[in-house]
Amino acid sequence: MLSALDPLGMPVATDVVPGQRADDPLYVPAIIRVRESLGRRGVLYVGDCKMGAIETRAFIQAGDDAYLCPLAAIQLPPNVWAGYLMPIWTGQQPLTRITRLTATGKRAYIAEGYERLEPLTAVVAGEVVTWTERRLVVRSRQLVRAGEAALRVRLAKAQTAVAALNNRGRGKPRFTEPPVLQAAVEAILTRCRVQGLLAVHYTDHVQERLLRRYGSRPPTVRVERDVQVTAVVDRHAVAGAIHQLGWRVYATNAPSAQLSLSQAVRAYRSEYLVERDMGRLKGRPLSLTPLYLERDDHVTGLIRLLSVGLRVLTLLEFVVRQRLTAERTGLAGLYAGNPTRPTARPTTERLLKRFQGVTLTIIREGRRRRSHLTPLSRVQRRILALLNFPVHIYTRLCPDSHKPP
Repeated sequence: MLSALDPLGMPVATDVVPGQRADDPLYVPAIIRVRESLGRRGVLYVGDCKMGAIETRAFIQAGDDAYLCPLAAIQLPPNVWAGYLMPIWTGQQPLTRITRLTATGKRAYIAEGYERLEPLTAVVAGEVVTWTERRLVVRSRQLVRAGEAALRVRLAKAQTAVAALNNRGRGKPRFTEPPVLQAAVEAILTRCRVQGLLAVHYTDHVQERLLRRYGSRPPTVRVERDVQVTAVVDRHAVAGAIHQLGWRVYATNAPSAQLSLSQAVRAYRSEYLVERDMGRLKGRPLSLTPLYLERDDHVTGLIRLLSVGLRVLTLLEFVVRQRLTAERTGLAGLYAGNPTRPTARPTTERLLKRFQGVTLTIIREGRRRRSHLTPLSRVQRRILALLNFPVHIYTRLCPDSHKPP
């Protein structure tokens, strides 16, 4: 399944395709569907590195649209990658700090980077397309912290595994030849991805032991050889590796006046909304999977039906968050364990959960009819106000029993 979403995060075109197909060739058909649905150009398409194929980028450029996606390692040879980072390490290229607005109204420093221009040429439908692409070289602070923590874990794991090669035990072979031990160490470093980050030293112990004469056997000298290894963290190499963590190169054809470096980073970080909506579709509350349908038309129909529910979930969430952002406030009362905790980005699931327990009871005694509706709390009334829903959609069900708390 492949879905394209509008700026609100709601699907504007949905294609259902077999799951064994790769994603790369599906971008162009999806973009064509979006163009047909929206009926306009100048749309910014944000995607992952699979959308970074030169053919896809050229197709978007030829259609007067814009794209934003990270480039994969295969599209950035080592010499090109080194050319992007060398000006930073030598201090010749200043970096722009990128911040985001937190829920408390403060600015948080999330990344830094710079941009450069690259001329590109490709063929689309038999016509040559030439344009200038902006390459955004960005270093995420979160990626640096996560990458460094993972690197430290791999280093410790590699050191432990290398030290275990020296241990003796029943059934454990002893290393008597340096090449054999070196091969075992290299396998560990490769598995842990720490090549060049550990200083490895080998010690070759040779000991001669005299064997006394026994019967007709003359006395002999036995030479015993034991090869040991130690691995120490190369701090200078590790510092250099950490210096390279967190960097990514994003490609876009949008002019800087329409999409600045900071806006591009924030726009790509918002791409998780697409994956999150797909998670909603497959899991709770829409629960597309597990799928117990055999006919393809039934599968397509069910997905399109549930996509309507996905639109409702996304729209409700967008409206509430937009109102809270405009009011520069938060909504409290959504967290059971901490009712005073406010949030400016509530989910539709949490909003709907607050209405659990609202019941309408009707008792009929002959011609008499009595009814009672659970009174709405302040939080529930606040949610309705944020959604621009009138309170009387509830109170009109039972006007006598529903009074403000």
